[in-house]
Amino acid sequence: MSDDQDGQQPGQPPRRAIKSFVTRAGRMGTGQIKALAELGPKFVLPYKAEKLDLAATFGRTAPVVLEIGFGMGGATAEIAATLPDHDFIGCEVHEPGVGALLKLIDEKQLGNIRIVQHDAVEVLRDMVGEGVLAGVHIFFPDPWHKKRHNKRRLIQPAFVAQLVKHIVPGGYLHCATDWQPYAEQMLEVLSAEPALLNTASGYAEKPAYRPLTKFEARGLRLGHGVWDLVFRKS
Repeated sequence: MSDDQDGQQPGQPPRRAIKSFVTRAGRMGTGQIKALAELGPKFVLPYKAEKLDLAATFGRTAPVVLEIGFGMGGATAEIAATLPDHDFIGCEVHEPGVGALLKLIDEKQLGNIRIVQHDAVEVLRDMVGEGVLAGVHIFFPDPWHKKRHNKRRLIQPAFVAQLVKHIVPGGYLHCATDWQPYAEQMLEVLSAEPALLNTASGYAEKPAYRPLTKFEARGLRLGHGVWDLVFRKS
């Protein structure tokens, strides 16, 4: 029986948990391979089922932002360069993306990024303490366009309820998507979470720290929409 069906029948295997990613194959360039080999030991944190000591991880005490799914890391590197007084943990399972961000870390001489090459749902649960994150970034997560796949979307009430436990009071959750039905779901789910307050009367203006990606800029030129949502923990 297809796992797309909502009903859970006796004798069926357990329904799969929501994951923050879809595994995709990708070629590794020589620069990415070199970056993984040379910089990985310093900037890539091994997944462990134990809480991170954030001050020890970064060698200082600073606000920490978790990014779930950074793709090829361009926006992550720009934000980290723009906000040098913040530290960033990026979760991404796509190895070429990890290699690409490591290259950018080296090129821009960024000391305030660490990477965990693992599912962010498990990283959050096992490695991040409660009430320690200044912010969370979830930019352009997989929209799962087909209606029968909508339940696979990351932004769901149960996940958001767990997520906010890890954010400090006054900290923020910033989501962005270029798929309007997902933006509408995000707004509905985040607005219904009692621990979160919307910073706007609906969708937010794009914060200055979030750069436009090339893909996003092309979409905007073609008239495609992009929706930002910025909520704060009360």
